[in-house]
Amino acid sequence: MDPQSAGTAGPAGPGAPEEDPEAFRGRAVTTLTSARARTTLLTSCVEEPDLTAQHSPLMSPLVWDLAHIGNQEEQWLLRTVGGQEAVRPEIDGIYDAFEHPRAERPKLPLLPPAEARAYAADIRGRVLDVLERTAFHGTRLTEAGFAFGMIAQHEQQHDETMLITHQLRKGPQALTAPDPDPASLFTGPAEVLVPGGPFTMGTSGEPWALDNERPAHVREVPAFHIDTTPVTNAAYQAFIDDGGYDTERWWTPEGWAHIRRNGITAPLFWRRDGAQWLRRRFGVTEVVPPDEPVLHVCWYEADAYARWAGRRLPTEAEWEKAARFDPATGGSMRYPWGDADPAPEHANLGQRHLRPAPAGSYPAGESPLGVRQLIGDVWEWTASDFLPYPGFRAFPYKEYSEVFFGPAHKVLRGGSFAVDPVACRGTFRNWDYPIRRQIFSGFRTARSAEDV
Repeated sequence: MDPQSAGTAGPAGPGAPEEDPEAFRGRAVTTLTSARARTTLLTSCVEEPDLTAQHSPLMSPLVWDLAHIGNQEEQWLLRTVGGQEAVRPEIDGIYDAFEHPRAERPKLPLLPPAEARAYAADIRGRVLDVLERTAFHGTRLTEAGFAFGMIAQHEQQHDETMLITHQLRKGPQALTAPDPDPASLFTGPAEVLVPGGPFTMGTSGEPWALDNERPAHVREVPAFHIDTTPVTNAAYQAFIDDGGYDTERWWTPEGWAHIRRNGITAPLFWRRDGAQWLRRRFGVTEVVPPDEPVLHVCWYEADAYARWAGRRLPTEAEWEKAARFDPATGGSMRYPWGDADPAPEHANLGQRHLRPAPAGSYPAGESPLGVRQLIGDVWEWTASDFLPYPGFRAFPYKEYSEVFFGPAHKVLRGGSFAVDPVACRGTFRNWDYPIRRQIFSGFRTARSAEDV
């Protein structure tokens, strides 16, 4: 693929008519419907007290997320795209994520669960009418159905947030899903060499890509080695057993201060039971599976492990080159496996399972260089701060990305088992504070090619 055409596959998938409004409309309906089905599942599997409670000061009550989803849909699709009068303007401030930090949201006059559901359903019905009348050209917001894709991604991102809340929630199991197919123990190489040279990072053509993924630009990346799979629980346990949490030299000063101040000695939700480690996962206590990618570690923990292992975290550019670069063509693909939309054989996405698949799973999803599980399973911490690309322009509002740029946030890549495919691409960027552990975060390590 020509590097300058990276990420230009049509919104209905490669080969779809680029200007077919019915293809745009169909994809919008499908993604909005899928997101709402997931929202319904996450908010109907528990009783009302669990919907209105705040299960952690880091998270909103589930009922806040439910009405916030509807309010964002009303503001962007009903009012802005559809030009219709506001349905519930008096609640805009209540559900403004920037006006009210999560810890304060339980004190707000939130819509009760039944009213929040009715509100979100009413807005969705009106939006589907707007969708039928929308011309997918003329404005950047409606081009290729961008606004509808933005809102579908927004809802799925909140669905992932609500799934995190379910993980933090105390009490019996409320969600179930089949486990990933068992995988044979991975016996491939521990690392892969990524050749040095330029590659096209980001995208200028992916129709529903968000502003921080844009524009496409050329990056020069020296040769490096990267782990073939994410770091496993067994590998991370070796770090613990070797005194990793008690050895200051593996940690940045900020990281060391953080773990000592908070008494952190293992990944979140882990506890030692005699000679074995147990973890709590969505209300079930189980033995930590050794072959799964490690989960619920913060950036400081990932960075300390990498130092202990004599390696480092990959930069964001290195991660994306490992995921998208095709050495046969010199081009950048949408996903590690090519330009086709994700399918179940490619990656663990969409809450099909409630855990990562064993390291080395999904051979059909590996990159041309042989790197596996770059998409799905666990978000992967990188070494990079969240910064704009050259030529970045905020769209459609500064608060989506621009206000978060700077050294306070570290970039995560690749998505997790909790991420829907509509909100996960080879160019998709996530970010969070380096102390965050409640998110579905793991990592892989890298080293420069010249390192011995």
